[in-house]
Amino acid sequence: MRVLALVTRIIKQFGRDKRTLALMLVAPIFVLTLMSLVFESNEYKPKIGLVNLPPQLSGIFEDSDAKIMEYSLSNAKEKLKNGDIDAYIFVEDNRLNVKLEGSDPNSNSAVMKVLQDSFKNTSKEQTFAPKVTTLYGNQDMGTFDFIGPVLIGFFIFFFVFLISGVSFLRERTRGTLERLLSTPLKRWEIVVGYVIGYGIFTSFQAALISWYAIEVLDMIMVGSMWYVMLMTLLLAMTALTLGTFLSAFANNELQMIQFIPIVIVPQVFFSGLFNLSTMDEWLQKFSVILPLKYGADALRDVMIRGKGWESIQNSVFILLGFSMIFMIANVIALKKHRKL
Repeated sequence: MRVLALVTRIIKQFGRDKRTLALMLVAPIFVLTLMSLVFESNEYKPKIGLVNLPPQLSGIFEDSDAKIMEYSLSNAKEKLKNGDIDAYIFVEDNRLNVKLEGSDPNSNSAVMKVLQDSFKNTSKEQTFAPKVTTLYGNQDMGTFDFIGPVLIGFFIFFFVFLISGVSFLRERTRGTLERLLSTPLKRWEIVVGYVIGYGIFTSFQAALISWYAIEVLDMIMVGSMWYVMLMTLLLAMTALTLGTFLSAFANNELQMIQFIPIVIVPQVFFSGLFNLSTMDEWLQKFSVILPLKYGADALRDVMIRGKGWESIQNSVFILLGFSMIFMIANVIALKKHRKL
């Protein structure tokens, strides 16, 4: 009977905690559905530009799986630089040349596979030895080099979100926040104070992770370290403000952790670890509301492609916008504790 009473108490406890119950039932279905949509995407078809190829060569690619377009040399260079195509092919000194974008090993492999399949079973197969060069990176760049910038952004975002959310929650559950709310401090002053205070430590964490990944793990680094520091700091600040905001809707650490499947997991799928262009168009648009996507793209532009401010400025302003929105939302959320 005592065991039955304990079982009954646990069942009633779950019945009162609707959030935990919903998480156990809904979150796995949500994550599995998301994984299904991501992993059942179509096979990636590389985008290849042909630059003034003779008809006998350009005709070889007619039945390939790639998206083939014809450009002038200047247009092809511009398209490759902007990431609109994965490679362009041209003839120079009677030799076939392939210029790869180079930053994505998977795209590089897809382009080379198309070339090999296109020349297969033709009279030109024996002489197929193109000169291959890359705009960014190199042909030996591995998968870790490609996903490394995304991993830096993800780990910073994840741990800052979790630690800041739990820490701010403890401030509330221990009564510290309520005591602050009883002082003449305004809500926005409290939020700004916490953000700056936690921000000092998250800045150190972002700097340490970036330094370790680049100097110790030897991740590819072409651009400016200062831009890497800027982007990781902005990602940390966005995660910090988001974590403190969502902590207002949690009553304990377990409920704070429950936000991970809903807030963090989708960002992994849309951060750049998987090729978004292979997904359905409506699914690609989902990445617009996910901060990690902007940070990861900017880190790749700096670390792999060596780009500067003109390429990352949009991501900088968007992440700043996310941080401001979350801070304002946090100020509003504090109203339920006390109106100042």
